[in-house]
Amino acid sequence: MHAAARVENATKIYGEGTTAVTALDDLSVSFEKGRFSAIMGPSGSGKSTLLHCIAGLDTLTSGSAYIGDTRLGDLNDTDLTLLRRQQVGFVFQSFNLIPTLNAAENVRLPLDIAGTAVDPEWFDTVVDAVSLRDRLTHRPSELSGGQQQRVAAARALLSRPTIVFADEPSGNLDSKSGAELLGFMRRAVDEFGQTIVMVTHDPNAAAYADRIVFLADGHHAGELLDPTADQIFARLREMGD
Repeated sequence: MHAAARVENATKIYGEGTTAVTALDDLSVSFEKGRFSAIMGPSGSGKSTLLHCIAGLDTLTSGSAYIGDTRLGDLNDTDLTLLRRQQVGFVFQSFNLIPTLNAAENVRLPLDIAGTAVDPEWFDTVVDAVSLRDRLTHRPSELSGGQQQRVAAARALLSRPTIVFADEPSGNLDSKSGAELLGFMRRAVDEFGQTIVMVTHDPNAAAYADRIVFLADGHHAGELLDPTADQIFARLREMGD
């Protein structure tokens, strides 16, 4: 299966000399198109660093990161910004909504910035999938945390990106709102053919994924396919998280 994103011999070192910290250590891993993958591991294992480097939000010290067949290290800042805008969607733990815009305007924002026309049929599909139809004229301050995160998820999908990166997307949500968001992300993969790579520390959230990649000290530390929450709990206990 073709990779939507991958890293090859990826090393990321923060700091210098005696204070240097190796967050990623000669790591190679790929994430297939049309699948929901999760990245897990103990605190400090390199989860968020991997996500940020593979998404073009941070640069590797050595090695290569790819979106599709494009090597991110070959791009200048302008081209990298363009690639992120055209091919990548982001869902963060903080919702990153513009407080002066209503929900519909926040969902459309990346396309409006890019000067790209919004497909009204796809807009309706995404909005209905996240149950935001009756909240489109509300500003973020008038929405619950779960509704704000669903706005962020709809925004990430509206441009039909090659891949969506999610960093602890349910981390600030109550269990019901988190389940609704993760259920939508699961549907986005199953029904819309989306590719999602999610960092999470929550076994219940990770159980929505097709595949889990475990990291430890910046290394690949195993995988689970079609995991259950119990299997994930057990693996994390073995790893000492």
